[in-house]
Parts: sequence; structure tokens; C-alpha cells
Amino acid sequence: MDHSFSILFLIFAAAILLYAALMAITKDYRILPYRSRVSVKPKNPKKYMVQLSKVVALVGVAIGAGAAVSFWSAGIGVVIMVAGTIGAIWYGTKIVKN
Repeated sequence: MDHSFSILFLIFAAAILLYAALMAITKDYRILPYRSRVSVKPKNPKKYMVQLSKVVALVGVAIGAGAAVSFWSAGIGVVIMVAGTIGAIWYGTKIVKN
């Protein structure tokens, strides 16, 4: 099992992307965990869910890219995963503000 890290994180990225797709398709605000629903009260919940699903999908893609690279080099894969996730969250703040 040389590539167990890569396989595990590819499955994790697929689950995150599936959740993002579910958020975008249903646009149901109640799909969020209760703690986050209490702290954020958007004016338009459907638009907020679409914007948030974009951010979650970006994070899933960053994790998936890092996992794919870690098949060749685990260290570089982890760096790509962490840097990609930070970049996705930073860019996501700009997406959700709109």
C-alpha cells in the first residue's frame, strides 16, 4: 500500500465534490451543519448556497490535485494540497462576498 495516502485523499476529494454538487443542485440551506446555519443568516439563501458550493468545489479540486500529485511524490502533493486549499479559501471569500 504505497499509495494509501493518495487513494484516501482522492476519495475525500470526491466526497467533497459530491457535497458541493448536492449543495448547488438542491440549493437547500438546511443541508449545512447546524452550527454554521446559526452563525450565518444570508439574505438570499439559494444564492448563498450556490456561491458556497463553488467554494467547496474549489477546495475539493485542490485536495484532489494534491492527491493526484502525491502518487509521484507525497511531499509535493501535500504542499500542493495545503497551498491549493489556502488559495481556494482566499478566493472563496471573494466569491461569497458578491
